[in-house]
Amino acid sequence: MTTVVEKRAVKALAERTGHARRRLLAIVGILTLVVGIGSLGGGIFGAVYTWSQAVEEGITTPDDAIFPEVPVRGPMSMYAQSAIIEHHQLDSTEGLRYSEMPRQVPQVDEAGNEVVGEDGLPVMVPNAARASWINATSLMTALNLGLVAYALSAFALVVGIALIASGVTFLSLRKALIA
Repeated sequence: MTTVVEKRAVKALAERTGHARRRLLAIVGILTLVVGIGSLGGGIFGAVYTWSQAVEEGITTPDDAIFPEVPVRGPMSMYAQSAIIEHHQLDSTEGLRYSEMPRQVPQVDEAGNEVVGEDGLPVMVPNAARASWINATSLMTALNLGLVAYALSAFALVVGIALIASGVTFLSLRKALIA
């Protein structure tokens, strides 16, 4: 048999434990809400910023792109522009990529003949086709970075919504413990 004192001690312990749980749920709920709202705001900011930067560039996909004659704004148009840049670059370099081409090639005259130096060897000049890959790679990288920015923004939005829902749930559980 338990005594009245023991029952009071158990009740007091339960009340202290209940207060601690409610306080913990309140703290976790508020922190989760704050982080969720920050994540949601960051996701929105990232998407809007990426969109506005793309608008400022004023790029439109060429008529032979996956999506022809489309202003480059969102992830699909960025992908289409990047893909067509790569396609055109590969066409201009006969299917060779930067690392597959020599750094220097023999210089040719207007008739297409190799220029020979005083030593009897061909005069070597930087490979312009290889150098053109630098521009193409820079453009493709910028467009692909825009794709990553949109993906991270979408992730931040989803995580923000999930965290806000979790925070509301924690705060609701706290209220349920009070009752």
